Amino acid sequence: MTRVGRVSEIMRYPVKSMAGIATESAFLGWHGLAGDRRFAFRCVGDNSGLPWLTASRLPELVLYQPVGLDESAGEPLPTHLRTPAGFCLEVGNAQLKAEIAERFGNDVELMKLKHGIFDETAVSAIALSTIAGIGREAGLDLDRRRFRANIFLETDSKEPFLEDGWVGGTLVFGDSDSGPAVSVVMRDERCVMINIDPDTAKKDAGVMRAVVALNENTAGVYATVVRTGTIRAGDPVILVSEGR
Repeated sequence: MTRVGRVSEIMRYPVKSMAGIATESAFLGWHGLAGDRRFAFRCVGDNSGLPWLTASRLPELVLYQPVGLDESAGEPLPTHLRTPAGFCLEVGNAQLKAEIAERFGNDVELMKLKHGIFDETAVSAIALSTIAGIGREAGLDLDRRRFRANIFLETDSKEPFLEDGWVGGTLVFGDSDSGPAVSVVMRDERCVMINIDPDTAKKDAGVMRAVVALNENTAGVYATVVRTGTIRAGDPVILVSEGR
């Protein structure tokens, strides 16, 4: 077992591709963080295997802010979305749907999936040192929100892309070796999402070019949950290597 660092920040993204919500603690269940990516807008008429409207297709999605809190379903979910213009509309509101459809140029519908809507696995993690390394290469002070991870880690080593060495191992959170844990299954191959400024929705292709140049277009890792429990900002993180 090796200590890799501590949890710097925990983020959930209630609506796929919209702004995230930072939280001091979150329950890590079998389907990821409670309340993470439980809603998504589907592109009506898209019969592909990935019909979800994402910011790679409509960058302005990152400017919509989930607000409010409804825990009646057993996990924290937003009651409203604040639009880029500052209007606060209920989740599922017809006006909200119409606005997003107009921006996209095609009809959309809001869907809620109990187990979440994920591209690969239910949990993603990245080290702050990796974001800093990419920023140096791109000549930018990068906002961590571009990388849309669930768990941001402050690692003891400040080398970038340490996460690559975690694949095949298990990350354990907290002071106990029986704490919540995830199995790191693959590197996170990046898309144009990281080019999008989370405050303006403007794109800078230099960010993705930096990731391609530095680390074969991967930054951070995907993981699956192997032990549930509550994780907290500040929790120590231990790597248990495969076979140990």
